[in-house]
Amino acid sequence: MIGVDIGTTSTKAVLFKENGEVVAKAGGEYPLHTPTPSTAEQDPEQIFETVLSSVQGVMADTGISPKQVLFVSFSAAMHSVIAVNKDGIPLTRCITWADNRSAAWSAKLKKELGGMELYLRTGTPIHPMSPITKLMWLRHDEPSVFNQTAKFISIKEYVYYKLFGKYVVDHSIASSTGMMNLEALAWDQEALKLAGITEDQLSTLVPTTHIMTGLKEEYAVRMGLLPSTPFVLGAADGVLSNLGVNAIQPGVVAATIGTSGAIRTVVDRPMTDPKGRIFCYALTEKHWVIGGAVNNGGMIFRWVRDEFAASEIETAKRLGINPYDVLTKIADRIPPGSNGLLFHPYLTGERAPLWDPNARGSFFGLTLNHQKEHMIRSVLEGVIFNMYTVLLAMEEQMGHPAKIHATGGFARSPIWRQMMADIFDQQVIVPESYESSCLGAVVLGLYATGRAESLDIVSTMVGGTHEHQPVKENADVYKALLPIYIRISRKLEEDYEAISEFQRRYEQK
Repeated sequence: MIGVDIGTTSTKAVLFKENGEVVAKAGGEYPLHTPTPSTAEQDPEQIFETVLSSVQGVMADTGISPKQVLFVSFSAAMHSVIAVNKDGIPLTRCITWADNRSAAWSAKLKKELGGMELYLRTGTPIHPMSPITKLMWLRHDEPSVFNQTAKFISIKEYVYYKLFGKYVVDHSIASSTGMMNLEALAWDQEALKLAGITEDQLSTLVPTTHIMTGLKEEYAVRMGLLPSTPFVLGAADGVLSNLGVNAIQPGVVAATIGTSGAIRTVVDRPMTDPKGRIFCYALTEKHWVIGGAVNNGGMIFRWVRDEFAASEIETAKRLGINPYDVLTKIADRIPPGSNGLLFHPYLTGERAPLWDPNARGSFFGLTLNHQKEHMIRSVLEGVIFNMYTVLLAMEEQMGHPAKIHATGGFARSPIWRQMMADIFDQQVIVPESYESSCLGAVVLGLYATGRAESLDIVSTMVGGTHEHQPVKENADVYKALLPIYIRISRKLEEDYEAISEFQRRYEQK
């Protein structure tokens, strides 16, 4: 079984045996184009080529016969928009979830155009990440592109169109557009009116278990597959990450930190929040995922590496080790709480819990006693603090979680994992396999192809785990700092907007 995860900064393919054992991995990275602070785009064709090479890589590495591949199943990042013409040629780059150019239309939708009612029907909080706000921006600010567009699609729809020549979108990706009615599992007509589009400008809605065959010959050859290989459409990366870490039972919460981050749990029916703070996305007709996504996860640690850690990177090169391991060891020298230094990681605005594209990052509490080591640790703590505030909002809907299952790139660091256990003040369970979205994709594929009676089969496939218990002394420190952390971000709301407006003016000059 091949699970493919189309992420924000990279695509990965993982070849699994039917019992969940990993046989091979392959993948590739691609840049995020950010010519202005509000822009975050990618080249869709580059991503497609990376998908092809990733699948080809796992097939070549193992030398298995194409006949042995049961299916390929996909996970993909949410909230992307690509405008394509009648021939399927992109008129825009892939506009990612991190793009904030629709911020003004997001604010207008929220304050003047019935945004809360729309959220309650569609489950997608009103924010520039949401494709409906991107379409409103394109319609009004880029009319020459908007008027030429035949279809508005996500990156996974683009990949499937290239592979099969058909426009289809699974309920999971569609439920993150702000345009799919959760109860009806159909495009919401009021949402389409707000976006200024018709239903035929969107792909055909299908379940996440939808299977496609008839792979184009040229791409079958390039990937080392048969044209008859079944392709399961799959779902969004977030909901599949829950499945991949076996967080699908009531009360089990998945915490993921990759490029961005999220806290999610599975419920058996669509559920929204009267305050509009959490999302609700589809997995299957019987499984819905609620939670909150944060913009600022591992990308903040990358920022620290790139901007502050030149000497540490050189040290890592000489020693032949990962520079992130060097940085986390440096952070581990500093006591929990970073001697009162707090970091708000809002470098790209923020989704949950603020849902404020104007939010900006800050260090608070700096003194002459603080060194670079304190700043590194406070950045790691700030990312986890922010995740925890999302969980607090979720607890109003679901109660206190029974378990926390953690995954994502951060889970490779024992120091960062322990930090989560201490800040959450709860046991954190981490599967040994960090490819949770790829595993979730193949578990869904087993269910879709009838090889599994339920998604519960994942419990036999996750493998070993790491477990971290909170250290009481550390947890007490974080409990004292958390109220301060929360108050600062709330008090700065007007100032976030003011500095963001200043930056936009500067950006235009």
